[in-house]
Amino acid sequence: MSTRSPLPFDPIARAAELWAERVGPSTTMAAVTSVMRVQQILQSAVDTALRPHNLTFARYEALVLLSFSRRGSLPMRVMGDRLQLHPTSVTNIVDRLEQDDLVRRVPHPTDRRTTLVEITDEGRDLVKRATESVTEIDFGLRGVTERQTQQLTELLGRVRHAAGDF
Repeated sequence: MSTRSPLPFDPIARAAELWAERVGPSTTMAAVTSVMRVQQILQSAVDTALRPHNLTFARYEALVLLSFSRRGSLPMRVMGDRLQLHPTSVTNIVDRLEQDDLVRRVPHPTDRRTTLVEITDEGRDLVKRATESVTEIDFGLRGVTERQTQQLTELLGRVRHAAGDF
């Protein structure tokens, strides 16, 4: 992932030592700093895997969401809720996907106030290929076992729950 040589020590562990000496308990600081650094590592890996498909992670997530839906379409409001995005962000994502013929906006069959976003055949094909690319690299999550990955998801879920994510 990185083109630079790894450091001969863990800079976050060293920062935690200094924090403990100068500020106080460093457990939370070290954990948060580690999460932030891992987020950068994962984002870089996923971006690299999706780049050949001309997708960002946000656009990929939207396509996956639509491909998982029963009818291949969802109201934009529902997309925003599920992706946990502001309506403006959803609009921007859908605009770009629509420009690339990966989705189309269609009227809701029973609610004239609602617009559906529907994945196209091209969108389904692309999400299949992009999914192969990100799963081939395990979304960049390396160095942990399947059980540790489950534990990590559970722990981060607790933080998300406490923050009101769900």
